[in-house]
Amino acid sequence: MKLRMKQDWVSIGDDFTITDQDGNEVVTVDGKVFSIGDKLTLHDPSGRELARISEKLISIGPAYEVIRGGKVAAVVKKDLFTLFRCSFTVDVPGPDDLEAEGSLTEHEYEFRRGGRTVAKVSKSWFSFRDSYGIEVAPGEDTILILASAVVIDLCCHRDREGHE
Repeated sequence: MKLRMKQDWVSIGDDFTITDQDGNEVVTVDGKVFSIGDKLTLHDPSGRELARISEKLISIGPAYEVIRGGKVAAVVKKDLFTLFRCSFTVDVPGPDDLEAEGSLTEHEYEFRRGGRTVAKVSKSWFSFRDSYGIEVAPGEDTILILASAVVIDLCCHRDREGHE
């Protein structure tokens, strides 16, 4: 499934719109402005909550929880001790963790599980400044991958909004 993620610059907070190949809105991401730590919610077009993202305030390095159905579905964290590359781990219950590696700041990276690519993120698919594509392999958890891509965007692009 190919999707387009676009940051909504005219809104207050970290908001994104995610559309399918035909331009139909499939997910909106609403960032809370006045909160301690980042808090975002993913909704379907009818407004139903699909997932929440909450920054872990006590953590060594950036870490965010992805919450679905009231339970932590994953913890997305930046790997701190890597040389010459930037990478993230999507820690899910059980043995199916994901790794995100590539040029994360340029929106050119892959999500991999056990060496197999399960999703690709690429800015080259779109010429718009704040849009990039996400292609998710069949059978993969699209919402988890979208939430993880939002976290990576937040962590890798904080300086563009005056965050530390």
